[in-house]
Amino acid sequence: MRHDARAPVGVFDSGVGGLSILRALRAELPREDYVYFADTGHAPYGERGDAFVIERCRAILGELVQAHRIKGLVVACNTATAAAIHLIREEHPGLPVVAVEPALKPASVLTLTGRVAVFGTRGTVTSSRVAALRDSLQHLAQFVLQPCDGLAAAIERHDTTAIQALCEKYVLDAGPFGAAPGEIDTLVLGCTHYPFAQDVLQRFAGPAVRMVETGAPVARQTRRLLDAAGLLRPAPGRGSCRLLTTGSQQALEQAATRWL
Repeated sequence: MRHDARAPVGVFDSGVGGLSILRALRAELPREDYVYFADTGHAPYGERGDAFVIERCRAILGELVQAHRIKGLVVACNTATAAAIHLIREEHPGLPVVAVEPALKPASVLTLTGRVAVFGTRGTVTSSRVAALRDSLQHLAQFVLQPCDGLAAAIERHDTTAIQALCEKYVLDAGPFGAAPGEIDTLVLGCTHYPFAQDVLQRFAGPAVRMVETGAPVARQTRRLLDAAGLLRPAPGRGSCRLLTTGSQQALEQAATRWL
C-alpha cells in the first residue's frame, strides 16, 4: 500500500499518557498532521492481560488506517508495545511503525552507581520483552523493576493527592535513591503517563537522581522512518492535531490543553 505524504501520523495510547510523546513529536516534526487516539474507555492497559491489549490495538489501528489513512504509526504506550508490537508490524508490513519501550539502555549509560530503577505499569515491567532487555544489559547495570499500580490512572484523572501518595510509595519501595554507592541514581519513566508526574517523582527521589523518558528519541526515530520512506510532509507551516477517544472528549481536550 502506497502512503500519501500529506496524510496524518497516527499516535495512540491507553489514555492521555501518550500526549507526552505527541508533545515531542510536534516539537521534532511541527509540519505534520497528527491523529491522537486515547483508548480511555478501556484503560488502564497495564493491569489487563495481553489478549485484551492485542484486541484493542487491532481495533484502534483498524480505525486509524481505514478512517484516517495514516501514513505512519507511533505506539505511544509501553504496555501495548510489550504485548502487541510484533503483531502490529506483521499485520501492517508497509506502514512505518515506531514503538516506545522503557529506556533501559540509555539509563545504563547514564548511571554512575550502576543501579537503575524502572517505573512502569505491571504489564510493562513484568513483560518478557522488558525482561529480555534487562538481561541483555545486566553487565552494565543492576535494574530494579518497580510496578506502579494505580499511578497511570491517577495521572489520567489528574488526581494530585493520589499522584503524590503513589509517587512517594513507589520511590520508597524501590529505593534507596541518591548518588552514593549502592543507591539508585537513575530512574526510567517506563510509562508515557509518568513524565506528567516527573516533578513529583524528582522531589521524592532527590535532586541527584536522573530521570530518563522516551519522547525525544521516539520523535527522532519517527522522523528517520518517514524520511526514509519519502513521507515527510512537504507543506510549510504548522500541522494540525485531531484528538479521538473512547472516553470523555472533554477530559482529553482539557489534558491536551494542560500538557501540550
